[in-house]
Amino acid sequence: MRFALLFLAASAFGAEYRLTVAGLGGEPDYEQRFAALAADTAKYGGAQVLSGTQATREAIKAAIDKVAAQSRADDTFILTLIGHGTFDGLVYKFNIPGPDVSADELRAWLEKVQAKQLVVVATSCSGAASTVLKAPNRAVITATKSGTEKNAVVFSRYWVEAMRDASADADKSDSVSAQEAFNYAKQKTASFYEMQKRLATEHPVMDDSGIGARFTLVRFGAAQRALNDPQKRMMLAHKEALEAAIDALKLEKAAMPIAEYKQKLNALLVELARIQEELDK
Repeated sequence: MRFALLFLAASAFGAEYRLTVAGLGGEPDYEQRFAALAADTAKYGGAQVLSGTQATREAIKAAIDKVAAQSRADDTFILTLIGHGTFDGLVYKFNIPGPDVSADELRAWLEKVQAKQLVVVATSCSGAASTVLKAPNRAVITATKSGTEKNAVVFSRYWVEAMRDASADADKSDSVSAQEAFNYAKQKTASFYEMQKRLATEHPVMDDSGIGARFTLVRFGAAQRALNDPQKRMMLAHKEALEAAIDALKLEKAAMPIAEYKQKLNALLVELARIQEELDK
């Protein structure tokens, strides 16, 4: 993948910079999920993506340093982290190939960026990063309310889904703001656990520092035209159903024989990969 920070065209409010990082999955299904979600932020939101072996500490720092060198105070920068996180009671870390990145390191790198910032930490334990990353020019969204919510999260899927679902555009402005996307993803996350009749293990939080409304994730002109193909709309619906089925299956893992779990999971992953391949054409 070409390493060049994606620079979005300047708007009336300044230029936009976006970076999405897909961290380690630990298991093939998570690896596939995180990479696909990150790719969708490029497809619908126009972000540069670092995933797989490219998502190293050095590469993340270099990309943020490039934003720091190019951006100005009236610009915006959206950083999205998708994957797993850990919290040892003191330090939150984002799991990536090689040394993990701590919230303190991210804060130090982001302090060099003059642009107004939106940082989305869509990982387990991410609530522990919220206070560390808090700053006057930075809105912070976390998938969990604390570092003790350690299970893999579904919030990231619904956050990305908000970029392609016109219903997330609550004020009918033909665009989805960070606040609208958060409201959409938070409600979808809660509904997921309710439908599964499970105690929710993640509670998304947004600390917008008063600037959250200034971030637009997607403008529905080009994005909506990309979904005008009825066949692709059906594929997207099928993909989302498969992702929900995988999440539901994971919740049932402990209650079924491991061979049965693996068989069902593999069938879902094969179908998900097939649909993703068709969508990417």
